[in-house]
Amino acid sequence: MAEMPRVPRLQSRLRGLDETADFNGLRLILARMRRGLTISKLAALIDVDRKSVNAYECGRHAPSPETMAKIVSALDFPPDFFMGDDIEIPTIESGSFRSMKTMLAIQRDMALSQAAFGLHFSNWVDKKFGLPKEQITNFSQQPDPEAAAEAVRREWGLGELAIRNMVHLLESKGVRVFSLAVDARQVDAFSMWKGKNAFVFLNTNKTSEHSRFDAAHELGHLVLHKHGVPQGFEAEREANAFASAFLMPRGSVMAYSPSFPSYSALVATKTRWKVSVGALAYRLHGLGLMSDWQLRSVNVEISTRGREYEPNETPRETSLILPKILGDLYADGVTRAQIARELTIPLPELEQLLFGLTMTGVVGGKRTSAKSRPSHLTRIK
Repeated sequence: MAEMPRVPRLQSRLRGLDETADFNGLRLILARMRRGLTISKLAALIDVDRKSVNAYECGRHAPSPETMAKIVSALDFPPDFFMGDDIEIPTIESGSFRSMKTMLAIQRDMALSQAAFGLHFSNWVDKKFGLPKEQITNFSQQPDPEAAAEAVRREWGLGELAIRNMVHLLESKGVRVFSLAVDARQVDAFSMWKGKNAFVFLNTNKTSEHSRFDAAHELGHLVLHKHGVPQGFEAEREANAFASAFLMPRGSVMAYSPSFPSYSALVATKTRWKVSVGALAYRLHGLGLMSDWQLRSVNVEISTRGREYEPNETPRETSLILPKILGDLYADGVTRAQIARELTIPLPELEQLLFGLTMTGVVGGKRTSAKSRPSHLTRIK
């Protein structure tokens, strides 16, 4: 094993960590999960036995300054990160994970640890800005997902209109939306409640249409499964049915569906609702506007072209709230690097929460004025 780099400044900052109170084992668990490492793999990287890592994580012992330097180097987290207050790690029961049977435990833990950083960042933002209040009605007693979708549309004044931007809509209703940077197809998206706040984490590496459907799917979980564990086949079926009806309302689809729903006809029609060809085909079939044979033909065409390919893809949806927050902070001289330092997390972790939802940085030093803030975003003095 290659020798760990020894940096005098790092060594001096780590002195005094012999006291257990100075070291937070929960944060070590969080950093290890985020890097996709087991206890045994981390132990090998830092040249200690498995029992020692267990002791660090349980808070029975603190690492020596020399071992702490190896932990910092192996996990690529700043030393201060391991000495802060607890950061709550969401449990598997609190999230609406799909594909549980095919998702590796490491992939799940990486997603949960990123959610922890999303909550950590959100708490930091809440101290500086007044964000929209949660407006998600509980429809857990509604047995029909389509009826629930119609009710939410009525409540939000959407009628039969196509939804222009799902991320903007969720944010306007108080949902905190972040990116989910886990390189695994099995991790689509997930949602969760934390107190009165609703969170949605989207895999922004997917096509815009798939990401929109994921956002609507997670809204379905927030609406239908607020007081239950949103997992299992039936919960996923309900969230899918909700998303389909929410994005493609019955009346609108009945009015504008093609008379002969071939693959090419669906490609031309899908832009009205900004959904994938597959999602539109299943919606038409569910409403009796498409035969079994026509659905099979379209699915064969989709498989031939590849499930990852989406014809006539719509522009990717970005956040409205996050760029305004970052722009307002930048106008006050607060950069993303400074935010990361205040959170004691690596800058790439902050960037991954924002990936695909904001620009990668402020272009040309442009400053955002207070006038450009959304009416529902206020700065707390």
